Amino acid sequence: MTRNVWPTEAWRTADPASLGLDADRLMGLEPEIAANYGNINGILIVKNGFLTYEKYFNGYGPDDVLHVASVTKTIISVLVGMAVDAGLIPSTERKVLDFFPEYKLERDHPVKKEITLRHLLTMTAPYPFEDWQEPLDKLCMQPDWVEYTLNMLGQKGELGAFKYSTAGAHLLSAILSRATGQSAREFANERLFGPLGMKVIPDYAMEDFGFEELFGAKVKGWVHDPNGNSTGGWGLTLTPRDMARFGLLCLNRGRWDGHALVSEAWMRESTAMTPHHYGYCWWLREEDGVFAYMAMGDGGNIICCIPGQDMVVAIASGFMVNPRDRWTLIKEKILPEM
Repeated sequence: MTRNVWPTEAWRTADPASLGLDADRLMGLEPEIAANYGNINGILIVKNGFLTYEKYFNGYGPDDVLHVASVTKTIISVLVGMAVDAGLIPSTERKVLDFFPEYKLERDHPVKKEITLRHLLTMTAPYPFEDWQEPLDKLCMQPDWVEYTLNMLGQKGELGAFKYSTAGAHLLSAILSRATGQSAREFANERLFGPLGMKVIPDYAMEDFGFEELFGAKVKGWVHDPNGNSTGGWGLTLTPRDMARFGLLCLNRGRWDGHALVSEAWMRESTAMTPHHYGYCWWLREEDGVFAYMAMGDGGNIICCIPGQDMVVAIASGFMVNPRDRWTLIKEKILPEM
């Protein structure tokens, strides 16, 4: 059931006890985070449409923006859904090469020519790199990220096999721009972030190409490539509250304050369980009778939607290598509270 969610100027809050939660036990999250999840900067729990838990760490607060890394991919997925709903993109079965007629490519390549928008959304297009060894440094050094990725697309591997690709998500952003006439950032500000009551996300032109400027604490606004395409696989900064708002929109099957920002059909299709446990840029979990769909990013950024509990958990984190699994924290320390 879709609830009358927070208006843009305020948050609907509720005491945990009023939602059947044990506030004293929820307080146990703080020492657990301090002991084992030290790079968590903010965590919010939304239950039954109400913000019921909000804590910040490491000097951060509700108005601080953080780089959410690959959570960006899920934002892009929802934006693509909005463009499909509006008829700006005809279908997820549209061939990827159709969106880029001006590039000189191997258009008769037996695999490349068959790759569709759906393959990009589900990470089932082939690439020449080994699993989880994508050379993102090479992507960032290209004068044309789209051309580089299109040339790489379809090389080696098998169409339909899962292969996670940040460059492939960047193609989704470029397709969105071609379909809408706006960058993903502009389209999102107008049709997604604005209606959710978020501040306008500014553009960010990188002046340096070090790790912190590309992926770390120095990322601002929404990064774009040399040709103005918003990064599709990372590069977006949000507040923890922004993350929770987006999660609640998706938990409510695309509705916000009585309005459908993205269709229920798209949300159901994009979060339906698959053999790869990956939907349209959503990670999918089904464990002990609990189903969740999650936007996840490096360092432990996560927006976890758990429809059976009518709950969203949003966690903003600083980058670190091999952070502790946030699902473990949610499953062991939050879900039992339900």
